[in-house]
Amino acid sequence: MPKEYSRTSRLGDQMQRDLAQMIQFQMKDPRLGMVTLNYVKVAKDLGYADIYFTVMGAKGESDESIRRQTEKILNDAAGFLRTELAKFMRTRVIPHLRFHYDETIERGMHLTSLIKQARDEDNARHPDDDAGEPQA
Repeated sequence: MPKEYSRTSRLGDQMQRDLAQMIQFQMKDPRLGMVTLNYVKVAKDLGYADIYFTVMGAKGESDESIRRQTEKILNDAAGFLRTELAKFMRTRVIPHLRFHYDETIERGMHLTSLIKQARDEDNARHPDDDAGEPQA
């Protein structure tokens, strides 16, 4: 029997769609860059929702400062976004919104580079070894 699609997962997906629309079209803060909402995790009691985002950087600013600034802007606007979200959601309780920068993409890229580096070092030590190549 397939695993059921839980209520909190369905609410998280709906919140992700609605919040993405609100951030794109209703927030007028010029400091806000191109924000992508990657994942919304809603608590079982609907008390809070953790929203993970990434942002495209602006030229001339460091990535870390852009992340911190975007996270602050979104967390400062959480009350407004929660109020707007209440207009779309048909639940008795609207979770408190907490925005976090999603580091999984960078972590994945870092791990990929470490794996590539290890393979390159191994190939440099054993250039005539065909280990890792599939045998025909």
